[in-house]
Amino acid sequence: MDHKGGPESAQTLERGLRLLRLLADGHRARTPTELALELGLSRPVVYRLLTTLQNEGFARRDAEGRVHLGFGVLALARAVQPLLRAAALPALRRLAEEAGATAHLTVAEGDEGLAIAVVEPSWTDMHVAYREGARHSLSRGAAGVAILAARDAAYDGGYTVTEGQLQEGARGVAAPLTGVPWLEASVGIVTFGALDAAAVGPRVVAVAAEIGAALV
Repeated sequence: MDHKGGPESAQTLERGLRLLRLLADGHRARTPTELALELGLSRPVVYRLLTTLQNEGFARRDAEGRVHLGFGVLALARAVQPLLRAAALPALRRLAEEAGATAHLTVAEGDEGLAIAVVEPSWTDMHVAYREGARHSLSRGAAGVAILAARDAAYDGGYTVTEGQLQEGARGVAAPLTGVPWLEASVGIVTFGALDAAAVGPRVVAVAAEIGAALV
């Protein structure tokens, strides 16, 4: 069997994945020159990688020449969503039962949050009708606000609390997943009932960490 070119192909793949990860982690557009500096690669190499990624829809350039993630990554994200849901459900069930509130895992898709896993408590008479597939702006609701908080370089853990931003009378607590560089997501609970954020917030943070650890 002819293995010629194998190591070079593997190196190209590794560099392409590093470039994609940098675009995903940075939350800001960069020029090819900036990408080359951050990756420790020459500009010609970065340009070749970008050409391939652009052709496949995984990278795009704006009018000023800066590089962004391409919308092709959304197709990959959707393919992974069933796996994320399966990994998160056991911990979300425990959280919903303990808190007596609807628990959910929300992922970022562009400027929106998408609920991909939702579990309602079994013992409460009333709970928020929050459904898998629900979308909302990241700037509204605890789940989205938690995702945005994790983008801040000053973020040092903790949870977010909101009230009435997505549904009148609904209160939410959420914490971002951390330690999973390829995923922007949060774990949260939402309820119409009384909510002791100081008591339940640390539990939400712990469940977010548990799910994050299961994904790495």
